[in-house]
Amino acid sequence: MSANISALALSVNGLNKSYGSFEVLKNLDLELKQGSILGLVGLNGSGKTTTIECILGLQEANSGSVSILNHTPQKLHETRGKIVSIFDTPSLHPNLTVRQSLEHAKLLSENLVRTPQRVEELLGIEKYSTFKIKNLSLGNKRRASLAQALLGNPELIILDEPFNGLDAEGVDDILALIRRLNKDKGTTFLLSSHQLPYLESICSHIAILHQGKILVSDNIDDLLANTNHSILLKTETETTAIKFLEAQGDITIINKNSDGYLELSTKDVRSSDLIRQLVENQIAVSELVLKQASLGNLFRTLTSEESA
Repeated sequence: MSANISALALSVNGLNKSYGSFEVLKNLDLELKQGSILGLVGLNGSGKTTTIECILGLQEANSGSVSILNHTPQKLHETRGKIVSIFDTPSLHPNLTVRQSLEHAKLLSENLVRTPQRVEELLGIEKYSTFKIKNLSLGNKRRASLAQALLGNPELIILDEPFNGLDAEGVDDILALIRRLNKDKGTTFLLSSHQLPYLESICSHIAILHQGKILVSDNIDDLLANTNHSILLKTETETTAIKFLEAQGDITIINKNSDGYLELSTKDVRSSDLIRQLVENQIAVSELVLKQASLGNLFRTLTSEESA
């Protein structure tokens, strides 16, 4: 990871966007530090794509401000290839081959650092070089779009649902490429997705977007450090266990009958300490499973609280 992430690649303040009377974005604030990988997490319909479109000037916000590499959305042409964005549905000429598409992009690019052949190799699509875009799978269309972006050396890459249409190997390749560009070139990434495990594995920062609002935005390690663990407990003396657990101030019972388990939530209690306390209170433990804090758990907790 690049050491210098103090400067902001993106700053969004008080962004509001409505379609008629329907509010899509509600006073949205978002920051992306240079050299970081930010995951914008949200369910389908939460406003992720609209946020990106407003950032890039493809839609006009009702109010609020955006600064991206110290430019307004209306002046992004002045960045001259420093910003690259690829949306969920790749937009490439269907009747060009992969190589023709790259050669065309090469004519429009400044500060080329890679050849078309090299980016085909980087994205694993060299064997499709003579294939027309319309004959590619969605995953390989996505690779071909990203290949165009890597002809140069962009400072910021924005990917909307980057893992859609990719098989497991394709996802691994894209994750490895993101890591390499971020580490070796200091490339900043904004990844918009609802696929939480992939984002958790790659991102330095996470912003959770729900119903048009940012619920939290922070370093992922800090977010997870403050997230409760989940514990599944099975016992033959359930009634006694429930009475004991309800008296503990640092344990919450989430579900009293989940496939024969008690589902508990706690931040500070270790499983070994909990087992000891239960046994000391004559509560026999048949099984205890600790589920570590995860982005998925945090997301479900926050979005369910917000929707309640």
